[in-house]
Amino acid sequence: MQQRERCIAQEKLCETGFAYTLSLINGKYKMTILYTLMEFGVVRFNELKRYIASITYKTLSVALKELERDRLVRRREYPQIPPKVEYSLTDRGRSLIPILDAMCEWGDKNRN
Repeated sequence: MQQRERCIAQEKLCETGFAYTLSLINGKYKMTILYTLMEFGVVRFNELKRYIASITYKTLSVALKELERDRLVRRREYPQIPPKVEYSLTDRGRSLIPILDAMCEWGDKNRN
């Protein structure tokens, strides 16, 4: 059977798996947050803030809420004073680890 040549005029980027994945991880710090959770497992909010020094508290909070909404990050709150909140990857978030690992390998091979 002859394979039909694809025509860009008949396709839409927004209907691809690439676009869906990008919609979940797009943003200045989302990949950094995912990488941090991959490397360190369970991390508290202020630990994330210190580790990603250039991020603001508000930006970190918004990004974590979006990652939680998209079921990539789990937020666990402990009922104590002062409040204790920990973040970790969900199974769905952990399924991104091969992609994050590949990015790390690429960076190691291609930086000066």
